Amino acid sequence: MFVASLATILHADLDAFYASVEQRDDPDLRGKPVIVGMGVVLAASYEAKARGVRTAMGGRQARRLCPDAVVVSPRMSAYSAASDAVFDVFRRTTPLVEGLSIDEAFLEVGGLAKISGSPPEIAARLRTDVMRTVGLPITVGVARTKFLAKVASAVAKPNGLLVVEPDRELAFLHPLPIERLWGVGEKTAVKLRQRGIVTVGDVAQVAERSLVAIVGPAAGRHLHALAIGRDPRRVVVGQRRHSIGSQHALGSRHRTPAELDAVLVGIVDRVTRRLRAARRVARTVVLRLRFDDYTRATRSHTLAEPTSHTGQLLTVTRNLVAATAPTIEQRGLTLLGVALSNLEDDDPLQLPLPIDRHGGSALDATVDDVRNRFGNRAVTRAVLLNRDEAIVMPMLPD
Repeated sequence: MFVASLATILHADLDAFYASVEQRDDPDLRGKPVIVGMGVVLAASYEAKARGVRTAMGGRQARRLCPDAVVVSPRMSAYSAASDAVFDVFRRTTPLVEGLSIDEAFLEVGGLAKISGSPPEIAARLRTDVMRTVGLPITVGVARTKFLAKVASAVAKPNGLLVVEPDRELAFLHPLPIERLWGVGEKTAVKLRQRGIVTVGDVAQVAERSLVAIVGPAAGRHLHALAIGRDPRRVVVGQRRHSIGSQHALGSRHRTPAELDAVLVGIVDRVTRRLRAARRVARTVVLRLRFDDYTRATRSHTLAEPTSHTGQLLTVTRNLVAATAPTIEQRGLTLLGVALSNLEDDDPLQLPLPIDRHGGSALDATVDDVRNRFGNRAVTRAVLLNRDEAIVMPMLPD
């Protein structure tokens, strides 16, 4: 197990990324509450967040909370270009960059003292370089571990820099609420708070076996390790995704089963195309749901053999939706998502019997080739005709 003895890991996270790009490109928006997204909030400036606006909130609710907000349509190409420019700055800072999303990354700067200075000096210069060359504010946390660096950047937002030195890690970490721990969502937080465990320090005081009894073996061991500052993960360059997914915010309007199916087809079409582009196959399909009361649920199914065939994965996903249909009808649905996991490289596989003679893989490959040459609208599924094309969020390569 490798654990660094010095604070050399940076977590760099752009502030309110989409909204900041809009404010950068339109000076009239600076200092004003900005909402990106018409029907559903994709991003909100800190001026809008101060009024209670949050990402994934319905547009009507957001405008009630902040009636003077400026609402703008998303410009995904602008966000992709800005992300590319920021990652260029990251890679000029250090070759050891692990991207987490288009607006955040871990950077390891431990071997750069003689040529670039101390980690805090490098972090400060990184923030200056991003603002000077890309025109965007960025917050950086510096710590000995990935977990602490990410928490530090969250605490320092917006547009801040926070260094957690090794000798004050627990003094920094333990007063924080339990929600700062990776893996503590709403349900886990309720379980812990019911037992009087409200801070990270409280978690650290609980024996590991007691945490296991409360939240389960894997989560219990994970939370106990984080609460005492143990996180041996290194910054890894070029690490491949563990899953490939997409989701679609539905807003508050009731959707018929046919409308939900059309949304589902579009999502599965996108994620399977990404899967094949990355030359990977998936064994597990995960359905993600968010209901009208903002509670969430997941359903999953694991196949006997991994695949990248759109038709096969769509059938599995439709079956998961059908099994959940009574709950959706009763509780409504505001978000639908699909993730493909248990990924493997798309190496030549022994074909399972009976062999598919209908050419599913050949059809997928042909459709992918046509779209790559002539654009996404060149060929589509009939159920998606005359429907607005879903917003595709920019992301790092799969």
